[in-house]
Amino acid sequence: MAAAWRISSLISRSLSVPPAFRSLGRNSSLRRGVHRFSTAALIEEPITPPVQINHTKLLINGQFVDSASGKTFPTIDPRTGDVITHVAEGDAEDINRAVSAARKAFDEGPWPRMTAYERSRILLRFADLVEKHSDELAALESWNCGKPYEQAAKSELPLFVRLFHYYAGWADKIHGLTVPADGPYDVQTLHEPIGVAGQIIPWNFPLVMFAWKVGPALACGNTIVLKTAEQTPLTALYVAKLFHEAGLPPGVLNIVSGFGPTAGAALASHMDVDKLAFTGSTETGKIVLELAAKSNLKPVTLELGGKSPFIICEDADVDKAVELAHFALFFNQGQCCCAGSRTFVHERIHDEFLEKSKARAMRRTVGDPFKKGIEQGPQIDTEQFEKVLRYIRSGIESKATLECGGGRLGSKGFYIQPTVFSNVQDDMLIAKDEIFGPVQSILKFNDLGDVIRRANATRYGLAAGVFTSNVDTANTLSRALRVGTVWVNCFDVFDAAIPFGGYKMSGIGREKGIYSLHNYLQVKAVVTPLKSPAWL
Repeated sequence: MAAAWRISSLISRSLSVPPAFRSLGRNSSLRRGVHRFSTAALIEEPITPPVQINHTKLLINGQFVDSASGKTFPTIDPRTGDVITHVAEGDAEDINRAVSAARKAFDEGPWPRMTAYERSRILLRFADLVEKHSDELAALESWNCGKPYEQAAKSELPLFVRLFHYYAGWADKIHGLTVPADGPYDVQTLHEPIGVAGQIIPWNFPLVMFAWKVGPALACGNTIVLKTAEQTPLTALYVAKLFHEAGLPPGVLNIVSGFGPTAGAALASHMDVDKLAFTGSTETGKIVLELAAKSNLKPVTLELGGKSPFIICEDADVDKAVELAHFALFFNQGQCCCAGSRTFVHERIHDEFLEKSKARAMRRTVGDPFKKGIEQGPQIDTEQFEKVLRYIRSGIESKATLECGGGRLGSKGFYIQPTVFSNVQDDMLIAKDEIFGPVQSILKFNDLGDVIRRANATRYGLAAGVFTSNVDTANTLSRALRVGTVWVNCFDVFDAAIPFGGYKMSGIGREKGIYSLHNYLQVKAVVTPLKSPAWL
């Protein structure tokens, strides 16, 4: 629960706005280098991150190696667009090498054959090492992703450690059942590791997604080939080194950096991969599922896109609702699959909510993520930057009202002004598509039946938020919304034990909690005749 509190505490800290903040105007500075809708903070020379980059090669069979082709590709600093470093570019041949290592480690190595308690101890040692190096990892995550350093250090690293503690605890508690049968038979079920797991993680939360996938797979005794997002390969390589320091045998965890059409496609279609897990866009998820089906029909877990409704009822405390809705959308630069990107507000409080949401967005501090007090850094890269701006133009062209923001911030890097639209209609692209950026769309509703129908009228079903003081309203909405997670009077609570996944085109399966273990286990029934049993 502590890790979940740390993420949700980002909300509670911002619910109490210091008086000095309230008096600041549209272009005033909070402190030196932190400005609202101003380019001054971005003109200053970027802060040099306090971390060295030592690992840029592929990890295969316990060794950091060059790609088979010798190729590398640049990873970019979103603050400036400059190159941070060059990383080995894996392709199909490297995937083959990694899968071969993982297969040998599973079929012949010690990992699935050591006691579950021994596996648990390695996971715990790894978590302790990550905690020891958390400052460097937070700096590297912030540098590579553009997210605020304080967010990475105070929320995401503690959650990463908590997740591995959680799965270490599960390792020696995985077991089957003894099943009564209609006859003289002894029947038991065995829960066996599935084998070689292929995993593809996204760029918005590289470390957290690493933990969501690697933790349960290793706890169950599997081996892994993990492909990092091409935008953010650095922290996975760093923690892989720590895993081997903790005693993980060679070949159990292999990491290939590379691109989706080459390395990703090769992993998804590999005939010797027994299970696949992917987090990313719905469009790419369809391709991954097709490749898995056309190869060896490997089972696939998908955590995909969303267009989550955040419903603010007429009995809401408007000030608190504004702050929570702001957090639900703008957290992580809006680059969150479950972002509350459709803000439904009851018509009786709509106008007050709109004015206060606009003012809150204009107070949002944007700048170098290494500066203290920054709430929003740059978007991940030029492609995502341009995509968000296209959606903003679409909103304007569709006659939604642009309340604030709407453009680039500064002349360098991928910063976008916090943007708020009102008079948004359900058929507009900004209300239908996953923007993945700092763009809040505010829609008006008049009763529960109206908002339930409209909230569910989407191809997505990942998450939803409800803000109300009425328990009956909360219960009605939480059961009616066709989504995998409903947060009532909170948002983005990611405790290690809480399952996460989507309905409809937001995915297949669940991650985190006990449910994630099911993704990495096979169930085998063993039936033996009983001779003259004393009882059945």
